Amino acid sequence: MKLTVILTSTRPGRVGETVADWFHGYATAHPAGFDIGFADLKEVNLPLLDEPNHPALHKYEHAHTKRWSEIVASSDAFVFVLPEYNYTAPPSFINAVDYLYQEWNYKPAGFVTYGGVSGGIRSTETAKHLLTSVEMAPIKQQVMIPMVAKHLEDGVFKPTEIHEKSAQTMLDALARWAKALKSMR
Repeated sequence: MKLTVILTSTRPGRVGETVADWFHGYATAHPAGFDIGFADLKEVNLPLLDEPNHPALHKYEHAHTKRWSEIVASSDAFVFVLPEYNYTAPPSFINAVDYLYQEWNYKPAGFVTYGGVSGGIRSTETAKHLLTSVEMAPIKQQVMIPMVAKHLEDGVFKPTEIHEKSAQTMLDALARWAKALKSMR
C-alpha cells in the first residue's frame, strides 16, 4: 500500500515544509506497512480549478490535472500536512481536493496540523467535511502541533515525544483503514 504525505501550504516562508519533512522522515522510518510518497502542492502548482468538465467525469484536459490525478490515484492513503488559516484549511488544499473525485474515493486520510494555540485543529474539522464529500474516510487520530514556532530550531521542526507517539498511532490506524477500504475501490 502507498501512503502519500501532502504538504498543503504554498505560502512563501511557510513553516509547513519543515513539519512535512519531519513527518515524511518519521513515516519512512516507521512505515506501518506503507510505501511512503510525498507531494508538495507548491510544486504540483495547480491553478484555481480550471477543468471544464466535472471531476466525477474523469475527463481531464490539462496536463497539471492529469499529473495530479496520477499522484492521487496511485495512493491508498493520505496524510495532509495542514496549517490553519483563519480558522480553516488553506485554499490550496481545498482547490487540490476539488480538482478530482474518483481518485479520492474510499481512501483514508490523516492529518498533521500546526498553528498557534489551536494547533490547527479547526482546519482539520473543516477539511473533514470536504473530504467526506469525495467519499474519503478521514480518521480521528492525528498529529496536532500547537505553537509550532516553539518547536523550530534553526528552521527545523523538533518533535516532542507526544508528536512521535501521535504519528505512530495515526500511521497504524491509517494502515488498518487503507486495508479495509481497498476492497471498496
